[in-house]
Amino acid sequence: MGISSSRKSLAVAFSALAVLAACGGGRDEERPIESYSAEEIYAQAEFQLEDDPRKGDKAAETFAEVERLYPYSEWAKRSLIMQAYAYHQARDYESSRAAAQRYIDFYPADEDAAYAQYLLALSYYDQIDLVGRDQGVTYQALQSLRTVIERYPDSEYAQSAILKFDLAFNHLAAKEMEIGRYYLKRGHYAAAANRFRTVVEDFKTTTMTPEALYRLIECYLSLGLNTDAQAAGAILGYNFQSTEWYQEAFDLLQGKGLKPELIGTGWLQSIYRQMIRGAWL
Repeated sequence: MGISSSRKSLAVAFSALAVLAACGGGRDEERPIESYSAEEIYAQAEFQLEDDPRKGDKAAETFAEVERLYPYSEWAKRSLIMQAYAYHQARDYESSRAAAQRYIDFYPADEDAAYAQYLLALSYYDQIDLVGRDQGVTYQALQSLRTVIERYPDSEYAQSAILKFDLAFNHLAAKEMEIGRYYLKRGHYAAAANRFRTVVEDFKTTTMTPEALYRLIECYLSLGLNTDAQAAGAILGYNFQSTEWYQEAFDLLQGKGLKPELIGTGWLQSIYRQMIRGAWL
């Protein structure tokens, strides 16, 4: 996204002309933006963006002028994707998303469509840590990142999208764990168990799964559901025996005269078939 020396020169010239016009005879004698070429306006916007990326909204407004004045030009197309980028730099995620979506709608087959979709996903992803307990934006990030991965698998953005997808997925699991621990600490064992169950069932590929199984054992023992606690321990021991959570679970069960083993029927037996035997049906 850097500025070439020729475009930078155009941008400097653009600024200098504006200043000279203002000094020469006041605002009425300034050269109107309509008199500049698309390339000159585009270069000015690039210069503004490089000068202070945090004020990318100003650059985005200048890029928008290219669209307004030269709507069917190649520069207009470039300016639209740059609007999305500039707004993102300014953390105006809603405007960035809108510009990126317009680019995808107008130029779905263009080589920069993958980047537009990636920017759209980032407009959600970069807000994940800003939304507190509302995880709607995380789900939207996951959906948008999946689109990048599935629609543009050979693009340079696919690998980054995969990494961010995994991190966002783990974030959802971590939020479920946070709520589950809250209930567990206050003795609401059934409510806590439901949260930990969600992690084991829906987020089993995340790093939260070993702790979720251990917390289930805590909940089930407190509820007197010993066979369920033993089943959770069996799954934990088979898949995550090298983790700290298994040793603590083993000690916890042993203290009750129990051991990790699969007994009876229930949802944990289904998880056992899925995670250990690979039987998904």
